[in-house]
Amino acid sequence: MTATSPEIARTVDVRGVATNYHDVGCGDAVLLVHGSGPGVTAWANWRLTMPALAERLRVVAPDVPGFGYTERTGTVSYDLDGWTDHLVAFLEALDLPRVHVVGNSFGGALALSLATRRPDLVDRLVLMGSVGVTFDITPGLDAVWGFEPSLDNMRRLLDVFAHDRSLVSDELAASRLAAATRPGVQEAFSAMFPAPRQRIVDALTIDEDLVRGIEAPVLVVHGRDDRVIPLATSLRLLELVDHARLHVFGRCGHWVQIEHAAAFNRLVSDFLTAPA
Repeated sequence: MTATSPEIARTVDVRGVATNYHDVGCGDAVLLVHGSGPGVTAWANWRLTMPALAERLRVVAPDVPGFGYTERTGTVSYDLDGWTDHLVAFLEALDLPRVHVVGNSFGGALALSLATRRPDLVDRLVLMGSVGVTFDITPGLDAVWGFEPSLDNMRRLLDVFAHDRSLVSDELAASRLAAATRPGVQEAFSAMFPAPRQRIVDALTIDEDLVRGIEAPVLVVHGRDDRVIPLATSLRLLELVDHARLHVFGRCGHWVQIEHAAAFNRLVSDFLTAPA
């Protein structure tokens, strides 16, 4: 990647951590929290979402510490506490006292953590294919977190993410492999997700009593054919949060925001901008 890569945007000092983030649009702010695939960045995760939401909202999307182009430093612990604290400090650094939050997969657990620990910061909450409740790790998620760099492995992994195989090409696999093997990236990734990986799922689980206490409006989104995070997690979130609503996309895997980008963007934009 060069300095002209679309994945590299602005930098803000977050308690001593140089944090790469995107900031587009204007209006009420929405924080986008990406997932945990190998080589992921905020841009890779949200590239089709940011311009659509920016038509009506201010969109901020950081690279979570340990991922992308945010500085890797020993000052942030790569666990739920550390990542949540960084999000809080990120909002403080941008002088954003209250935001909507959209969390994808791993990022859903961080969004849930933020909403339960600091409800004063969260206006409305969208959880897409979210981690954060108890489930048995799937072979798909174990493959994601156990990724060993090779073009064949990346191609197989992208096939797990997408229900629509036409979205997966050798060029995309090569691009994501290059991102996953930049200096220091794979080493950090492996350190964050060591085997046995069920314990990582458990460590990202939010106490259900806290989830029940969420008062912010919640939209839960899932792909019916998701092989990474089971649909049962979103059904459980619907049970726990009395005022939640659930939208399930058929013929869709773990890439709702890519496989059904236009419909997902309308759904989320309408939810976040609807009158209170």
